[in-house]
Amino acid sequence: MSVVASCESTPASESTPASESASASAFLLPAQLSAKADPALIGDDEKHFAAVAECVEESVAELTDRLAELRRAPGGVGREALERDSEIHRLTARLRTLRRFGLDLCLGRIVGADGAEPAYIGRLGLTDRTGRRLLLDWRSPAAEPFFAATHADPMGLASRRRYRWSGGRIGDYWDEVFTADALEGHAALDDQSAFIASLGGERSERMRDVLATIQADQDAIIRAGSRGALVVDGGPGTGKTVVALHRTAHLLYSDPRLGHRRGGVLFVGPHQPYLAYVSDVLPSLGEEGVLTCTVRDLVAEGATAGTERDPETARLKSSAEMVRSVELAVRFYEEPPTETLTVSTSWADLRVTADDWAEAFESVEGTPHNEARDRIREELVAILLDRLGDDEVPEDAFRREVLLDEELTGALDRAWPLLDPADLVGDLWSVPAYLRLCAPWLGPDQVRRLQRADAPRAWTVSDLPLLDAARRRLGDPEASLRQRRREAAVSAERARMARVIDDIVASDADGEGAVTMLLGQDLQETLVDGAALPGADREPLVGPFAHIVVDEAQELTDAEWQMLLQRCPSRSFTIVGDRAQTRHGFAESWRERLERVGLDRIEVASLSINYRTPEEVMAEAEPAIRAALPDANVPTSVRSSGVPVVHGSVADLESVLDEWLAEHAEGVACVIGDPGYRPRSERVRSLTPGLSKGLEFDLVVLVDPERFGTGVAGAVDRYVAMTRATQRLVILRST
Repeated sequence: MSVVASCESTPASESTPASESASASAFLLPAQLSAKADPALIGDDEKHFAAVAECVEESVAELTDRLAELRRAPGGVGREALERDSEIHRLTARLRTLRRFGLDLCLGRIVGADGAEPAYIGRLGLTDRTGRRLLLDWRSPAAEPFFAATHADPMGLASRRRYRWSGGRIGDYWDEVFTADALEGHAALDDQSAFIASLGGERSERMRDVLATIQADQDAIIRAGSRGALVVDGGPGTGKTVVALHRTAHLLYSDPRLGHRRGGVLFVGPHQPYLAYVSDVLPSLGEEGVLTCTVRDLVAEGATAGTERDPETARLKSSAEMVRSVELAVRFYEEPPTETLTVSTSWADLRVTADDWAEAFESVEGTPHNEARDRIREELVAILLDRLGDDEVPEDAFRREVLLDEELTGALDRAWPLLDPADLVGDLWSVPAYLRLCAPWLGPDQVRRLQRADAPRAWTVSDLPLLDAARRRLGDPEASLRQRRREAAVSAERARMARVIDDIVASDADGEGAVTMLLGQDLQETLVDGAALPGADREPLVGPFAHIVVDEAQELTDAEWQMLLQRCPSRSFTIVGDRAQTRHGFAESWRERLERVGLDRIEVASLSINYRTPEEVMAEAEPAIRAALPDANVPTSVRSSGVPVVHGSVADLESVLDEWLAEHAEGVACVIGDPGYRPRSERVRSLTPGLSKGLEFDLVVLVDPERFGTGVAGAVDRYVAMTRATQRLVILRST
C-alpha cells in the first residue's frame, strides 16, 4: 500500500522556474521546425505565457505566506482542527504543483468558432489579479472540447493546439482545425503525424505524461459519472490505465461526494511494479492523497502469502460462498448459555436466565464479535439493575459488583470468547468437523483437499479474502482495552481541568466576571483536548471508500471482489480490464460476472484503438491469443513502426540487448520469460509475464515463449508479454 506522493517526472536540472520563463521564450523549437517559430503562429502564445509566468510567481508567494500563517495559528479542536488540516493539505498540493511545473502547467489551447479569445487549458485553473482566467482546469466542463472535439463533432471549436514540453520549454506543438476559415496562416497542420510520432517515444521507469494527448474516446470515459459500476473494457495499448488514473483525478475534482473527507478514492493495481510505474501520474494531476495498493496489501498476511499449488484448492477458496462461511464460523462462538446462574451483589442475589443471555446477545447484532463483549456485559448490567427495581441503588457501584462476578465473567468467556482472525481461518483448514459445519455444501473429498493440518497458517493468496472477512467480522480484540484507556484518560483530563478552573476562580476576588463562566459544565467539556488523548489508529485500507478504481480487474476472483465490496458500501466502482488477458479464462460477460459478485447499476464502455503497440507486433500477438480465445477483443493499432519482429536464438540475448542499448541513449528494455537473467544495465529489466502486465517497454525480448504454458493461461501470458512492446519485439528460443 502507498499514498501517491509527488515525484518529479522531469529531472530537476531540466526544470525552468517561472521567473526565468517570463523573460525567455517559452518555445525552443529545433531547426527542422523553424517554420513553426513564425511570430504569426506563436506570438499570441508568447504573450500569454508571460502572463502565466507572472501569475505563477505571485501565486507561489501568496500560497507560501498563507501556509506559514496557517501553520503558526493555533491548531484548534474538533471540526476546526479538521478544517485547518484540510486547508493546509489543499494549499500544499497546489503549491507543489505550481512549483513543479511552472509554464508547462499549460497543455494547449482551443479557439472557438465564434471568434472569441483562445482559451488555454492547464493542469489546474489559474486566474490573475484582475480576474482574467489564464488557465482552465483540464477537468472543468469548459475544457472538455480540448479532449473530446472531433471532426465529426467539433463541439464549437475552430482549432485546437497541443504543446509538447521538454525541460520547461516547448519543443514542438501541433494544430488541428475544424473549420475552413480557421487556417488563415495561424495553424501548423501536422497534427496526426506529430501525435503518431509521440506514441513511439522512448519509455522510462515511470509512466510518461500523456494528459495533453488524451483522445476523445478516452475522455468520454474519464468524464463519465460515478454512480454505480463503470467497466472500461479494452485490449492492450488502448489506454485503459491512462483512463483509470485520469478518471480518478477527474472524479475527485468534479464529484463532491467522493472527496477525502467523505471516504476518498482507493486505486487498486495488479502488482507492485505496476504501482511504481504509475506512481507519478496522480501527483502530476494535482492529486496526492489517493491511496494505491494491490489486493495483497488489503490484508497484513498478503506480504508473505504464497501461491496455492493445487488449482482445485484455489478454486474452492476463491468462491464468494467460501468467504460467507466465515459468518457461520464466528456464529459457532456466539451461542447464549442455556443454564441459569446467580449474581450476588450487596443489594440482592439476582438470577441471570437463558432469556436474559439471549436478549443481551441479540442487542449486539451487527457489532463485530470482539467489540461486542463489553456491550453484552453492559446490557446484562442494565437487565439486572432493572430487575432490582430500586431507584436508590448507586448505578456505578452496582455495575462494578456485577462486572466483577467471576461466574458471570466465566460464562461470558465460554459463550462469547475473544477470537483471533488467523486462528479462526486456521481452524477451518485443520479441523474437518469445523469446516463441514461452516461450509456444509462441501463434499468429503473437498473437505479433505482443503485440510492443511501440518501448517494451517502457511497462508496463500487464496486465503487472504477469508482472513479479511474474519478480521472484519471479528473486529479488534484490543478495542475494549483501548476504549477503557481512553475513558480513563478523559476522566483524568477532566479532573485536571477542574483543578485548574478551581484555582482560576479562587483567584477572582469578587467571584464575578467572565472567569465565572468556567464553572459551566458545557464550557468545561470543550476544554478537554480530545486530540491529545489516546485513540484507535484507523488502518488506512480498511475503508470505507467513496469510490474504488480497479485496474486489471479481469483477474480478480469472486472472493477477492468481496474484499473490495466490503470497502465500498456505495458500490461506486471504475473497473478496468480485458477479458482476453485473464489467465484462468473469462467465459462470462462483464455484466454477468459483476452481477454474480454483488454489483448492480453496471455500465460497460469499450476501447478498441491500440495507441501503444505497432502493427508489426500485433500481427505476431493476435494469432497467439486467438488460438485459445477466438473471440478475444484484439484492438486495432493506429501506427506502424517499420520494424519487423525478430526471431533468434537464446544465445543471442546479450548481443541483442547490447546492440539496442548502443543504438538508443534513452528508453527501457525488458526480458520476459527468463527468471534467472540478471540485467547488466539499469535500462534493462527482467520480469515474468505476470509481473509485466500493465507495463510497457521500448524493446521486449521474449525467451522461450512456448514454455509459458499451454491452454488459455499460456496463450494469455504470451499475448500479454508480446504486447508490452512499444517499438520492437524480439523472440528468442533455445532450439
